[in-house]
Amino acid sequence: MSTPLPTQQPNLVHPKERIYFVLAIIVSIVTYVLMFASIFGIAIAVIILMIGFVAHGLFIGTIRSNAIRVSEKQFPEIDALTKELTQAIGLKKVPAVYILESGGFLNAFATRFLRKDFVILFSEVVELAYEEGKDALAFVIAHELAHLKCRHILWQKLLWGAWIIPYLGAAYSRACELTCDRYGAYYRKEGALHGLLALAAGKRLYRQVNHEEILAQAERERGFWVFYATIFSTHPPLIHRVKLLADFIKTLPK
Repeated sequence: MSTPLPTQQPNLVHPKERIYFVLAIIVSIVTYVLMFASIFGIAIAVIILMIGFVAHGLFIGTIRSNAIRVSEKQFPEIDALTKELTQAIGLKKVPAVYILESGGFLNAFATRFLRKDFVILFSEVVELAYEEGKDALAFVIAHELAHLKCRHILWQKLLWGAWIIPYLGAAYSRACELTCDRYGAYYRKEGALHGLLALAAGKRLYRQVNHEEILAQAERERGFWVFYATIFSTHPPLIHRVKLLADFIKTLPK
């Protein structure tokens, strides 16, 4: 039986997110001022917004027409778990949850369209709940709910001007992921490391991973090419996320 969810929420935002958020706001404001100083710049902005809106709408339409909607009658255990975590994290509305066949790919993501929130769980992740991995699934769901709680989807849309500066937009995105890892660990500590390891090693092999060795690997896997690959990515390297999350879990109350 899982540990009851915490009733109080400390500040779980990763320090790097605050730093990059401020930098992203400053760069975005400058970018928008320069862009809207000319009719040509305004036209470009309108075109970008229109293309982005239509593309996102088509994407959501594809999800709704091809994925399975979670409800009280469809995967009720996942529906109940999502509602429990939504209330604990402090979201006003339960997002629409869909399960999407992923071709073996383990992942999940949250998004928002026309004032409605969505959480999409890839089918391989959901299988964790049916193979004695409910806590790992709960961590993944809490992670995605945290994106909605912290308004990451909204801010990343408003701060797209920050991507003008090389690496800044990606750095802010990576910091947001670290924040959401903290949320996931705070609300489902038992499944936190397993949730990340499942993304790295798969829904079966993650149980065989040596935790101490993976933490040692995070210390060894450094250098120019690792750093260079990281700064281009919107997500931190999984191995290093495991190390950072393990350090954070040590600070949580027993």
